Amino acid sequence: MPKIRFHKLAAIVVLIGFAAWMGTGEFSSVGSAADKSVTTDKAVATDKHADAGKPAQPEATKPDTAQAEPRAALRTVAVVTPPRKTYARAIRISGLTEADKRAVLATRVAGVIEKLPVKQGDHVKTGDLVLMLAAEEKISNVDNAKQLLAQRKAELDAAERLAKTGNLPKLQLDTARSNLTLAQSQLDTAQAELDRNEVKAPFDGVIDRIPVELGSSVMQGGEVATVLKLDPVIARGEISERDLRYVKIGDEADVRLVNDQKVTGTVRYISRDASAQTRTFRVEVAIPNPDGSIPAGMTAEIALSAEPTNAVMLPRSVVTLGDKGDLGIRAVGKDDKVAFFPIDLVDDTPHGLVLGGIPQDARIIVAGQELVKEGDLVKPVEADQATINKLIGEATAGTQ
Repeated sequence: MPKIRFHKLAAIVVLIGFAAWMGTGEFSSVGSAADKSVTTDKAVATDKHADAGKPAQPEATKPDTAQAEPRAALRTVAVVTPPRKTYARAIRISGLTEADKRAVLATRVAGVIEKLPVKQGDHVKTGDLVLMLAAEEKISNVDNAKQLLAQRKAELDAAERLAKTGNLPKLQLDTARSNLTLAQSQLDTAQAELDRNEVKAPFDGVIDRIPVELGSSVMQGGEVATVLKLDPVIARGEISERDLRYVKIGDEADVRLVNDQKVTGTVRYISRDASAQTRTFRVEVAIPNPDGSIPAGMTAEIALSAEPTNAVMLPRSVVTLGDKGDLGIRAVGKDDKVAFFPIDLVDDTPHGLVLGGIPQDARIIVAGQELVKEGDLVKPVEADQATINKLIGEATAGTQ
């Protein structure tokens, strides 16, 4: 029994030793490590002995990895500093012409048309007769009222003469005066009834439409004529919320009609209540139209001029999108780094875009702006003379 225990103990010790030897990783046979060490030492000694007779040489330097790698070449962009001028902001809106005043005339009583002295296209003055209904009975009532009024005036004159001599009581004189007042009231009433049969022009204008004929019967409130006042004629449009602050009443406006006729007017009205659907504001421009040559309902383009601002004129190709999707231009700063500037569109002319909001010393990239981004270091090169001359010519000839 003790032998068995001894053998077990010996086996355990051998197992532990083997595990420790495996853990060292040294599997060479005895003496091999020493031979390797001796061989290495001999090789080092031989090298030292061989180098002893040679002159000392400087230690070779390792190449700098950062310097060894070639630097990326800077991108070349063409820049220009365009001339700056003062431009008046042009706000263009679409609209229509309309009459300054428009009235649909109607009868106040029913009847048969007896007089129709006007026709479509006639010019009328305030108070001119446009239409009259038959009114024989009412005319007779007016005549009777006039005769009664004349009689009451004569009676009052006689009563006043008698009263001065003391031959007429004061009560009878008062009665005569009351009768005269009543006769005048009856005449006014009869005349008012007669006037209700007449339709007159409410203002100076032109007869645009007459839907009835002489001798036809009309009902009370029936439409009989349309009168327009076309001097001045009004150009009406809608201005956006962004542009509202640039316009004020009294500003001059250029209006181009659909037939290419160009006229000038004055802003007379700006609504202070935006449309619920479009969030725009109504603007009215009064245009002199003494001959009535500009009709109502014609398509028009209204160009409003705001306060002048300092801006530059550039070709449309210069405008690009920024990182946030804003429209703007890219320019090179004094440190040769690319910067993005949002633009303020002052005007869009046939010669180019008039842009505001660009710094004075900005060198605007006119070629290569789409190949760089904000913060890039670039090599700016002045644009050739032909490009500069083109920009100067556009700025000089552009619409201000």
